[in-house]
Amino acid sequence: MELYNLEFSAEAVREAAAAGRLLSMEIEFSRRCNFRCVYCYVENRVAGQNELSPEESRDVIVQARDLGARKIIILGGEPSIDPNLPAMLRFIAGLGLDIEIFTNGSGISRELAALLAAGRARVALKLNSRNPELQDRLAGKKGAAALIGQALANLREAGYPRNGLFLALSTVICRQNLVELPELWRWMRGQNIEPYFEVITPQGHAREQHGLAVSGPELKELFERLAQIDREEFGRIWEPQPPLAGNRCMRHLVSCLVTATGEVMPCVGVTLSQGNIRERKLADILHESPVIRDLKNYRQSIKGPCRTCEKAAECYGCRGAAYQLTGDYLASDPTCWRNCPDGAEPACIAGPTDPT
Repeated sequence: MELYNLEFSAEAVREAAAAGRLLSMEIEFSRRCNFRCVYCYVENRVAGQNELSPEESRDVIVQARDLGARKIIILGGEPSIDPNLPAMLRFIAGLGLDIEIFTNGSGISRELAALLAAGRARVALKLNSRNPELQDRLAGKKGAAALIGQALANLREAGYPRNGLFLALSTVICRQNLVELPELWRWMRGQNIEPYFEVITPQGHAREQHGLAVSGPELKELFERLAQIDREEFGRIWEPQPPLAGNRCMRHLVSCLVTATGEVMPCVGVTLSQGNIRERKLADILHESPVIRDLKNYRQSIKGPCRTCEKAAECYGCRGAAYQLTGDYLASDPTCWRNCPDGAEPACIAGPTDPT
């Protein structure tokens, strides 16, 4: 079984965690974005005046490499519209590091697709529905489906997903697309595209959208159906558990996030700054952080049903969901169906607005 972004083995994660090393680092070069996704974790998607310079970003990437990181994961904002992205891709590849990028595809021209392929970057292209109207609605942008479709065409022309070029489609699980997800999963598998289906992290704009919510029992049914499709049709065996279908997130053992303004956080969901790279070295921030230490030692520090769950050896739920809903990053995950009473809707999304 591979863990965390579909790449690192359980053994590699254990060894890195024991040695206090990184395997990856997530980084935002900018929070500028041209979509207005209704579920977005970023509350302010306009580029700020205090964002890291390319020189500062390059410096912290080198620091991550020196801490053992093998891969840099580029988040946003929307990285494909960042004019500095091509130079950053070349820099990261020049350090011998793997690249992974999460993108809405709007800036993936034929030239950028070719550059991504040349660097053998792993690409996760956002796609929440094959229904153009619904895709546009969830993206908060008319024409989003067409932009994503063109990006996919450009990536295919560049060689994805063949010859070892990894392509995933990143999909949030919500009320509006729930019925089509099994067929979407099946279609992706048939295209040799990796499905990256995840439960929405209840923060930012997602908390304002009550109409996105999916109940615990519904999530359980969906995950079990996807596992059945994989088992019976594609020969892939995995155990259903949130927040990722067919995969497990253990990022807190081996990764961290550096935001566009230099704040170091455990992940996009656990929005607790542990320091800023403009003031302290990344190694010092990580090694001195009690939050990072607690998350690495989750078996001893986690609370409630997550601590005694039968999956506790290999799962800690979504720490982001726990923090956003309870204020405690060590609380049990309120969005996991094992913690939801039968028939209950998880408390993951609260608010009056329905994007339909």
